Amino acid sequence: MAELRTERLRLRQWRDDDLEPFAALNADPETMRFFPEPPLRAASDALAKHAHRHIEDEGWGLWAVEVVGGANFIGFVGLSRPSFEEHFTPAVEVGWRLAREHWGRGYATEAGRAAVAYGFEEVGLEEIVSFTSELNEPSWRVMERLGMSHDPADDFEHPRVPVGHPLRPHVLYRLSRSDWAVSRAAS
Repeated sequence: MAELRTERLRLRQWRDDDLEPFAALNADPETMRFFPEPPLRAASDALAKHAHRHIEDEGWGLWAVEVVGGANFIGFVGLSRPSFEEHFTPAVEVGWRLAREHWGRGYATEAGRAAVAYGFEEVGLEEIVSFTSELNEPSWRVMERLGMSHDPADDFEHPRVPVGHPLRPHVLYRLSRSDWAVSRAAS
């Protein structure tokens, strides 16, 4: 099972004591403003347990994130397979959800870079995608800082968001292994 470390963060397996702060994060209306509705406590716990099982089974996934020498749990960052069909699936996406008090510190980008590197170097992926509501500009910026590119022709209507809902239109960003390798060599 992989555990990733960055300069300031540890991406690790989920623990039982992560469930309470994860539920609080998911109950925060500002954190969840780009989701049609926040998950209830049972759904929040189920997502954490699913992430735990995926990491156990695959060795990678949506890792719980902690600040080294600081907060024990600030949210999750990692890799997952979208569970719906769309023009770009099957795929592996990089995603994140951090507690609001930890926004603006570069944690999503820092942890996202580690997850992307793991996906290309260890999992052997050829491409990693990321997507969000077209209204979620903060996440667009993280995707761009990760070196991902956006082609409006790839944008889609999320099949799990109700038709007519303002959050249904989604942007899709992509990063190929070759583009990642070039950008990594240049830095």
